[in-house]
Amino acid sequence: MTNPWRTANAETLAQALSDTRQRTLGLMQAWQAALPDLAVPPRPGMNPPLWEWGHIAWFQEWWTVRNRQRGEGIRSASWGDGFGPSRMPRADALYNSSEVAHDSRWSLPLPDLQHTQRYLADVLVHSLAHLRAVSESTDEALYFWRLVVQHEAMHNEAAVYMAQDLGLALPEALYVGHVQAGMGPASTNALHIPAQVCTLGHSGPGFAFDNECQAHPVRLAAFEIDAMAVTWSQYLPFLQATGHALPPHVRGALGDWQVRRLGQWQPMDLNAPVVHVNAADAQAWCEWAGRRLPTEAEWACAAHSPDFAWGQVWEWTASDFSPYPGFVAHPYRDYSEPWWHGHRVLRGACAATSAHVVDVRYRNFFVPERRDIFAGFRSVKL
Repeated sequence: MTNPWRTANAETLAQALSDTRQRTLGLMQAWQAALPDLAVPPRPGMNPPLWEWGHIAWFQEWWTVRNRQRGEGIRSASWGDGFGPSRMPRADALYNSSEVAHDSRWSLPLPDLQHTQRYLADVLVHSLAHLRAVSESTDEALYFWRLVVQHEAMHNEAAVYMAQDLGLALPEALYVGHVQAGMGPASTNALHIPAQVCTLGHSGPGFAFDNECQAHPVRLAAFEIDAMAVTWSQYLPFLQATGHALPPHVRGALGDWQVRRLGQWQPMDLNAPVVHVNAADAQAWCEWAGRRLPTEAEWACAAHSPDFAWGQVWEWTASDFSPYPGFVAHPYRDYSEPWWHGHRVLRGACAATSAHVVDVRYRNFFVPERRDIFAGFRSVKL
């Protein structure tokens, strides 16, 4: 599934920005209802909610309001005299994720919720005004608005998985980020992919993250891959046979398995994909089952099959997050260079992923120890 939002024109982008902001504001309201003081513990996979929301506004302001070269796309500078002042005092010292160390964010003098909401609203008004002034809908002219939509949508997903990690209740409408049309149950258990040369990476018009560039050929031997992600019915026997640790938000109660979804314990759907497993959990199941994890290229190649079901959970691959041949960094470098070789590639999407983000080419990446994200896996025959 190639994302149409990546080629959206100015009018469509304006609607996407507004729709995404409505989800942001809904999540803010839901978080405040569930956690009135908005205090979260310092954890590697979390940020203070007020920092998250202020950062969303700062990012949009930096690239689409303050950036005097915003119409030049990836040719734009990333810092320096090409940027005007912020509309919020000390915004750079508070919200620039490239400069503000993660562990320091709990001790920053962050504005309160009301002032953060005002900052978000003010920036959106000015961002939309600059978007309306764009004279032609070229990839260069619209690059930063397309980036901003995706960035805010990703932080909305983070707000959902942080709430899940804390056991906070969120409305279902705010949890679900996209309609999984064409991503339902597979019509077969396994897919036989013939040997071929597969093109990996972005080519052609439209928006792309720098870590998706450049398109390049990858030669693959024939392989057999699961048509869908590994389910609980496949994973539970492994837990029972090996004593492997349960994933978070799973328990056995009165002889039945239950899962916790945003604060509510529910009967486990045995046909649902396994979720909240890390890369080591996935690898351990594969070894027990006599299987292996797919490489990123195998996943991407198989995903073009009409029987390849994806979109319910992010899926761990066997591939290290590393640059494609010919990589060139874009102005915002934090989707690539700082994270090479310490993170693992995940492919697909999860139920909380925004429709603006879902794309078969998208490379998600996390450290392999993470269990808080909505991640599962599928396997390949040895």
